[in-house]
Amino acid sequence: MITNQLAQFYAVNADNYDQVYAQEERFDDLDDLQEMVAEMFEGHKVLELACGTAYWTDLIAETAESVHATDLLPEMIALAETRGLDEDVVTFGIMDAFNLPDGLEGKYTAVFAAGLWSHVRREDQEKYLKELRAKLGKDVLLVLLDETYVDGNSMVFARTDMEGNTHQILTADDGQRYEIMKNYLTDSTLRKRFAASTKQIRIERLEYYYLLSCRLK
Repeated sequence: MITNQLAQFYAVNADNYDQVYAQEERFDDLDDLQEMVAEMFEGHKVLELACGTAYWTDLIAETAESVHATDLLPEMIALAETRGLDEDVVTFGIMDAFNLPDGLEGKYTAVFAAGLWSHVRREDQEKYLKELRAKLGKDVLLVLLDETYVDGNSMVFARTDMEGNTHQILTADDGQRYEIMKNYLTDSTLRKRFAASTKQIRIERLEYYYLLSCRLK
């Protein structure tokens, strides 16, 4: 989940957060994902967690009834607000995805997070899904977008802990090195983790990304 090292890394690198989407080899995947995500959220009231600089918010806002895009870091929200998105559709706010406030149930029909699930520890995943259900309510659509490990493109692992979580060493724009926990999960692992708390699980596996959709039980 969000550790101090992870939060500091993303805060320092906020200005370059979207660089990964500029990699030419990912363009085909992104074209497909943009179409799928836009279709999934048509007419929905969406809560977006860990929105970053609103790369995906911009897309979701084209078809959703509304989007409340949130992030833990003020640095990300400040950059997201510079996109000039339609204020009648999109609102922004500070929110910790791993410490959700009360009062969310009934406000949203869908939840979206890109790049978040890989930072949830394997041993905490089922607990977190139960927390989403408790806070947001039954039958809410949950959509998660995250990365697939690709040899030669993804950062190599520095270590694997006793629970099977993989860790990478990344150098931020300030020159500091950060140890970041990031899990690359197989379809079978995802289905196993989600089976108890969700239904209608679908996984679209592309070369660089996967897109998981389900309904909270």
